[in-house]
Amino acid sequence: MLKYLLKRLFQMVPTLIGITLISFFIIHLAPGKPTDVLADFNPKITPEARERLEKYYGLDKPVIVQYGMWLRRIVKLDFGESFSSDRRPVMQKLWDRKQPLIDRRLFITFMLNVLSMVIILLISIPIGITSATHRNSLYDRITTTTVFIGFAMPSFWFALLLMMLFGIHLGWLPISGLKSMNYAVLSPAGQVWDRVSHLILPVFIASFGGLAGDSRYMRSSMLEVIRQDYITVARAKGLTEKVVIYRHALRNALLPLITLVGLSIPGLIGGSVIMESVFGIPGMGQLLFMSVMTRDYPMIMCVLTIGAVLTLVGNLLADLGYMLADPRIRNQ
Repeated sequence: MLKYLLKRLFQMVPTLIGITLISFFIIHLAPGKPTDVLADFNPKITPEARERLEKYYGLDKPVIVQYGMWLRRIVKLDFGESFSSDRRPVMQKLWDRKQPLIDRRLFITFMLNVLSMVIILLISIPIGITSATHRNSLYDRITTTTVFIGFAMPSFWFALLLMMLFGIHLGWLPISGLKSMNYAVLSPAGQVWDRVSHLILPVFIASFGGLAGDSRYMRSSMLEVIRQDYITVARAKGLTEKVVIYRHALRNALLPLITLVGLSIPGLIGGSVIMESVFGIPGMGQLLFMSVMTRDYPMIMCVLTIGAVLTLVGNLLADLGYMLADPRIRNQ
C-alpha cells in the first residue's frame, strides 16, 4: 500500500506541471491584459505608463518565460502578488491570518463543500438502496421524478426562487453573506444561529443538485449487484434481507459511487463560483469570479492550481477507496 501510494504521488508531479502549463497558456490567450483593466479607470494614463505597468508585472516577456518565472515561485509555494489594486500576496487573500478561521476564504469554500458532500452521501445512498430494493414501487417513482427534477433544474435559478420565497416574502432566512450586520452584538447562541441560518440555503441548493446523480448511480449499481449469483446464494442460506443488502451487496455497489465522489471533488470549486456569487458569500469561488473579471492572472492560477491538486487527490482517493471496499483489488 505504501509503495503504491508513493508511486502515485510521484506520478502526480509531472501531471500537475502539465495542467498548470496548459492553464497558463489558455489564460494568456484570452483577449486583453490586466493593464487594460487598470488603464480603463484612468483615461489620463499614457502609453509609457502602460508599458511600465506591463514591465512591472512581467507581462512584456514571452509567455513561456512568464510561466518559468511562475513555476520557480510555486516551488517555494509563492503564488506572487495579486494584480488587483491592493497588491496583496495571493495566499494572503485566500488565507488571511488576521481574520478568524471561519472567515477565511479558503476555509469558507472548504466548509460549504464538505457540508454539501456529507449531506449528499448521507441522503443519496439510502435513497439509491431503497429505490433498487423496491424497484417500480410508488416510492421508486416518486424519488426518481424528484431527483430528475433537481438534476434538470438550473441551480442558480432554483436559488433565486428560494431566496425570493424564504428571504423576501416569508423573511425566514437571510439571502446574502455569512453573517448579519449586527453579528457582533449577538449572544454566543445568537451568533451560532446567525451563521447556521446563512448556510441553510446555499448548502441546500448545492446538495439538492448533487442528490440526483449520486442516488441514480447508487440505484443502478445496486440493481446490478443484487442480480448476481452470490446474492441469490446468500438468500438461499436463509440470511435476512437486511444482512444480504447491507453486508454482501452494499460494498460492491459502492465502487462506482466511490469513483463518482472522487472525481466530483475538483468540481466543487466550479459549483462554489455559482453559489458564492449568487449568495454573496466571500469564499474562494467568489474571488475566482472577480479575478477573471479583472484578469488577475496570479489569483486565477492559484485557484486553478488548487483545483488541479484536488483533481489528482480525488483520483488517488478513489483508487484507495476501491482498495478498501474490494479486497480483490487490494491484493493485486
